[in-house]
Amino acid sequence: MRVVLDTNVFVSAILSADGAPRQVLRQALVGEVVPVFGNALFAEYEDVLGREAVFRASPIAPRERERLLDALLSVAVWVRVYYLWRPNLPDEADNHLIELAVAGSASTIIAGNTRDVAGGTLRFKGLSVLTPARFLKEKRP
Repeated sequence: MRVVLDTNVFVSAILSADGAPRQVLRQALVGEVVPVFGNALFAEYEDVLGREAVFRASPIAPRERERLLDALLSVAVWVRVYYLWRPNLPDEADNHLIELAVAGSASTIIAGNTRDVAGGTLRFKGLSVLTPARFLKEKRP
């Protein structure tokens, strides 16, 4: 199952050892789900990882965070987005998540703020936008 992991899921997984974001990250690292990455999402991850204020309370050092991102990228599928759909999300900066999911044939976007990501005017059949907790609940057999 291909998924797009919004940056906030990765950050939440780093900041808290307990919880659904960490479980989703583990599933990606062991191959239970396949994360989809593209240029825009990768740039966003790198930008956020460089913000020390975000990670002040993190139990993981900067070098370890970089290694974790490297590990995630090693199991990811890299996708080039050739067509911009412009789903007109409330936060324009989130449009790339939808475009990446469509280009990468992802079935789900996993995000902490589903309202903004799912709130566009352009909808794609078969694409879900779920919180990490909801994703884990719906994924169970």
